[in-house]
Amino acid sequence: MPIKILDSMPAQATLESENIFVMTEYKAMHQDIRALKVLILNLMPTKIETETQILRKLSNSPLQVDVDFLQTVSYVPQHIDHSHLEAFYKSFEEVKDRKYDGMIITGAPLENMEYEEVDYWEELCEIMEWSKKHVHCCYFLCWGAYAAFYYFYGIKKRPLEKKLSGIYPHEVMKKNSPLFRGFDDIFYAPHSRGIEVTKEDIEGIPELELMAYSKEAGVAVVKTMDSRRFFVTCHFEYDANTLKNEYLRDLKKGINPDIPENYFPQNDPSKLPIVNWRSAAQLFYTNWLNYYVYQSTPYEINSVGGE
Repeated sequence: MPIKILDSMPAQATLESENIFVMTEYKAMHQDIRALKVLILNLMPTKIETETQILRKLSNSPLQVDVDFLQTVSYVPQHIDHSHLEAFYKSFEEVKDRKYDGMIITGAPLENMEYEEVDYWEELCEIMEWSKKHVHCCYFLCWGAYAAFYYFYGIKKRPLEKKLSGIYPHEVMKKNSPLFRGFDDIFYAPHSRGIEVTKEDIEGIPELELMAYSKEAGVAVVKTMDSRRFFVTCHFEYDANTLKNEYLRDLKKGINPDIPENYFPQNDPSKLPIVNWRSAAQLFYTNWLNYYVYQSTPYEINSVGGE
């Protein structure tokens, strides 16, 4: 899939070095096709790393994807050069009159805060409400998924006794779903979180269906019956060293974290992790984009949302 991004975006060099087809804005303008419009609200403090991870996963199909990155204005990130945000990110005011085929809302390190205490909660609620009529299909990731569970369905997050960190096996609950086309019955994916929702929480909402579950990690993938919203609590997009870097960061902070489970060979942090989730991760994003965005979105982008 050619990913269309702004010229000189930092992710471009990394992706091209991996033989991923990145299309500059100039070249995309000269293709006479209907590109998919995808909006990414990146709430992570590690902006460039998260941009690269998600773009990498949106990159394996013959479709052209036109990506816009969105930032909050009610909270200004402190861990990124503001020139990067000015060059590559838009505000909600700039996109609110547009329609999008897909939208991804990322996680954020806010698990210990009540939603209403988050600086940009009202703005996030406005964006989620706006998505009902302006986005064909939404993908809510980790904390973004829990925030969406709460906003749309009133499902409250539950704190875990200790942080869940590691690579866990998951069972595909809906084996005939296009979302898991090409998947094995059991797949692996990273988790890194201190909160959860339970299977009973999901089953109590008739509009929701549980798509993937882990005995160790719990609820992993949920979608609405109309396939307009997807909630993913695992991190398909994580790089090989993401959990390692989080572990070392927490060690440096003196948090004394547990070693991520099923991650380092022989549970030895001095050894390089072995990636066993890459193929499932690529399939998951490709299937979501193909079957639930491209195959069902209106050809006329202005028809998204029924307006």
